[in-house]
Amino acid sequence: MGRPPLRPGEPAWPRVTDVRAREAAGWVPLPLHSFVLKVHSRCDLVCDYCYMYRSHDTSWRAQPRAMAPATVIRTAERIAEHLSAHGLTEAGVVLHGGEPLLMGDEALARTVRVLRTTVGPDVRLHLSLQTNGVRLTEERLDLCGELGLRIGVSTDGGRAAHDRHRRSADGRGSHDRVRTALHLLATERYRPLFGALLCTIDLRNDPVRTYEELLVHRPPAVDFLLPLGNWHTPPPGLDPTGRRTPYADWLGRVFERWYGAPVRETGVRLLEDLMALLLGATPQTEALGLAPVRYAVVETDGSLGQDDALRTAYDGATRTGLDVHRHSFDELLRHPGIAARQWGADGLSATCRTCRLHPVCGGGHYATRHRHDTGFANPSVYCADLAALIGRVRERLAHDVPGPTGGPGSPTEAV
Repeated sequence: MGRPPLRPGEPAWPRVTDVRAREAAGWVPLPLHSFVLKVHSRCDLVCDYCYMYRSHDTSWRAQPRAMAPATVIRTAERIAEHLSAHGLTEAGVVLHGGEPLLMGDEALARTVRVLRTTVGPDVRLHLSLQTNGVRLTEERLDLCGELGLRIGVSTDGGRAAHDRHRRSADGRGSHDRVRTALHLLATERYRPLFGALLCTIDLRNDPVRTYEELLVHRPPAVDFLLPLGNWHTPPPGLDPTGRRTPYADWLGRVFERWYGAPVRETGVRLLEDLMALLLGATPQTEALGLAPVRYAVVETDGSLGQDDALRTAYDGATRTGLDVHRHSFDELLRHPGIAARQWGADGLSATCRTCRLHPVCGGGHYATRHRHDTGFANPSVYCADLAALIGRVRERLAHDVPGPTGGPGSPTEAV
């Protein structure tokens, strides 16, 4: 984006004038279709890699513990207003935290019913809940079934891998409790509620063993998450020179095990999106590629925030100064930090725009691009690893999918 070094206290995203200039040139923001509601701002685990509580941002301390009923109602009204204004008849809402199940069953049921009632019968609302799993019981799963909630659970694999990071405040590992919950979730009775497993990559764990430990729970999908880091707080084990690509190697081994299986055992969303982009198709998520980001975060006090992952950049990075009580989601779309993530290649750094892989990697996760002096106008700290992983998957696809595909960075295109 070519901006000069940031002045002290200057936000790290583009300037308001940049947004106005783009609007004057004809840019129109795409409406939101997903909403992340931080219904509880505290957690019952103290995971040592948590971007929420163990990072540069401390704004969670000032948030109410739970979203008040009045805030839930106002949020639901704003969602309904936005969907109606843009003629959208389908949307997703994720109940998030902290740990959302800390809100209690009564508040959970009330929140879901308010959302469904407010958006009305003409909107198909996909509701899900992202949890650490320790509070999932049969009774709670029955409630989630009644409410039509899909459930995503965070786990890092087997006992040693999981309990290395995901512990209670008293130091006890949470693996046994999560395993019990996942055993329930995988049963025929509750399997329709099972959304996905989220696993944060730890290079110390064997990738194939980790994948197979997750498969034990028969998940419909697995999301492997790169640890959130950036240029001033690099991820663990990353080679700053780019000569070694440990994360590409780790994911590459998962890819070979997953892709080479005689039957498809589960979905791996990062790898599926990568394959789709290499084959010229549309990815299912916004983790890779240049698709405009179309989700919003609502904090427990009703504040409208940017992607939670930005907490790893600097204190206050998620703040927009907007809230559901005074502002619409359309106003949020024109916030520079949100708008920049809808600009496709124009929102990337000059370095990324000249790289032939940018239609596939999308410049990497926005939070991982941050530097103190240039904000987010940089390649991802994972640039070398992403390039290596793309090359590895492209090679395999080129062998299995003969003939040109026409997609950017496609299997038959040399880079």
